[in-house]
Amino acid sequence: MRARNGSGRGAVFAAVVVVLAAVGVWLAAWPDSPDRPERAPRATASSSTPPAAPPSAPPAPSPSSTGPFDVYDYLPLRAEQLAATADLAERFTAVYGTFRYDEDPAAHVGRVRAYTTPELGDVLATELTAPSRVGRNRDGQVVSTATGKLKQVRRISGQAVVFVVTETRRLTTKRGNERETEELAVTVSRAGGDWRVFDVRPAAEGQDGDCPSSAPGEGDPCREQGG
Repeated sequence: MRARNGSGRGAVFAAVVVVLAAVGVWLAAWPDSPDRPERAPRATASSSTPPAAPPSAPPAPSPSSTGPFDVYDYLPLRAEQLAATADLAERFTAVYGTFRYDEDPAAHVGRVRAYTTPELGDVLATELTAPSRVGRNRDGQVVSTATGKLKQVRRISGQAVVFVVTETRRLTTKRGNERETEELAVTVSRAGGDWRVFDVRPAAEGQDGDCPSSAPGEGDPCREQGG
């Protein structure tokens, strides 16, 4: 992923922290996740099992027993990894929605491919160069400038993260200036030692809005997430 200035990355990190304030919902949703640390069962007054003998030495401190609570101890990605993937999702969303009617559509495709897996790049190339879309934009003299803003971390595993990103497009057309807003589910997945955008679709589409409609293949991050 390309580097971003420190203030921009810091803003995304702050947004991630705010979004993860509701991490209890995530923990409840995936009680059997292999990435989630195990907790010892809580003793109850009605238990008939006698207590275990005290250990000969005090147990080592653990995140759940001492020190401040750190949400990242319960997530499969560290803070800097999650911030970087969120930053990628936001930047991709901005590039995806930014184009001009008088440029070669292939130039827009090239910018988008810089963020995606090869497979998604092929899908979006077909979408962005469709004659009906290109003709409509040229007829309306559409110039679109988009931004992406993180709204939600929808799903997370060690191999993929699904973000809900609010895309805001500011349009200049023959009819004047317009503004459009849409929420997109952007799936960012590991690709070797890097992270790439694996899928994008309207956030309201389907239950999770993250996996392709076709059956996922081996190694597909949607399969690993249970999608």
